[in-house]
Amino acid sequence: MEFPEDLRYTKSHEWARVSGDRAVCGITDFAQHELSDVVYVELPEIGGVVTAGEQCAVVESVKIAADIYAPLSGTVTKVNTGLDGAPETVNTDPHGAGWLFELELSDPAELDGLMDADAYKAHTEAEKH
Repeated sequence: MEFPEDLRYTKSHEWARVSGDRAVCGITDFAQHELSDVVYVELPEIGGVVTAGEQCAVVESVKIAADIYAPLSGTVTKVNTGLDGAPETVNTDPHGAGWLFELELSDPAELDGLMDADAYKAHTEAEKH
């Protein structure tokens, strides 16, 4: 299981990679393992405004459809259209090519409410028990 140090994490297993006033977001390696084979991804609309903790996307796997929550508040500036023809990329590279959407942050201070890699790793260990 991978826990990249440059990401911040939610308890609901989304990640955010922040650079300046923007954040690229996706689901964690732990989440994609739990979902198993991803077969469809419904992404938010570009220009849409999302609030931290609000459902904004859906990932469907062979096991279940799971709501994806915005890790931070902001305006959707990009979505990963490459997932339209290759949703399995979420399984093969969840923290890289399998990113879901990019936000222009409306409240960068919300970043303080997300977990670092060590805290998220401990969170996933606790969920296993």
